[in-house]
Amino acid sequence: MTDGEHRVGQQRALVFGTTAEAYDAARPGYSDLLVDTVLAYAGPGLRRAVEIGAGTGKATVAFAGRGVPVLAVEPDPRMAEVLRRNTADVPHVEVEAGLLFEQWQPGGRRFELVYAAQAWHWLDPHTRRDRVHDVLAPGGTVALFWNFAPVVDPDLHRALQETDEEFGTGLMRLTELAADYAGEIESTVENGWPARDFAGDARFTDQRSVRVRNGRVRQGVDAWLARVATQSGVQMLEPGRREACLAALRAALTAHGDGFDTEWITDVFLARRVPVEALA
Repeated sequence: MTDGEHRVGQQRALVFGTTAEAYDAARPGYSDLLVDTVLAYAGPGLRRAVEIGAGTGKATVAFAGRGVPVLAVEPDPRMAEVLRRNTADVPHVEVEAGLLFEQWQPGGRRFELVYAAQAWHWLDPHTRRDRVHDVLAPGGTVALFWNFAPVVDPDLHRALQETDEEFGTGLMRLTELAADYAGEIESTVENGWPARDFAGDARFTDQRSVRVRNGRVRQGVDAWLARVATQSGVQMLEPGRREACLAALRAALTAHGDGFDTEWITDVFLARRVPVEALA
């Protein structure tokens, strides 16, 4: 990724704040199974975690609700306002807003868990592993995860993908075919899976890529379109073209009935900072 591409990525990352309330209403949370997977890997002695790009608090609530003290770092004040509201009654949540993770200063603090939900790909690829290493306690865990909702019906998949390609919205995680996710995670240049970055970094060990299968979910047309409207590729379209895109997606969906099935999948990358004694 070039510096210019990274700047464009940062602009796309910050577009979510323009519709923070809609984002919070439409985006799914994270399953107990995903949280179980991360916490089992992290093991005992997890005293506190820092969350990169916490958004409106979907993952924050999931982890803090398990008793994990979470420091949530969110660059967009509009998203952070919803985040604070969503975590007001959740113990052990602290919010630091207004700075990108690359700019945020831990002030000497170290964390047993650093995690990012749907946010890792927005960070500067030249510095993000260094930043995570610096804030992790020796032996601490990094967990990077993304929700996917691929479509079960092949015909609907093709219709949605045609519209996605026509408008260049990059909705792959919502328009791809569930059968293509039947196997394990593959790390490719195209999908940017973090294992490619971490593989050659001797500071991180016990690296794992885990596909968490949360089950099949029946989607309604309006709810699915509300979620699509919060995707950065859609939000970045000019208003008229955005409306045309959503209308085309609606037409494709309604042609297949009142609802449709998706698979709820969460892919997670896990690694551990090498303890100090292992580097000595």
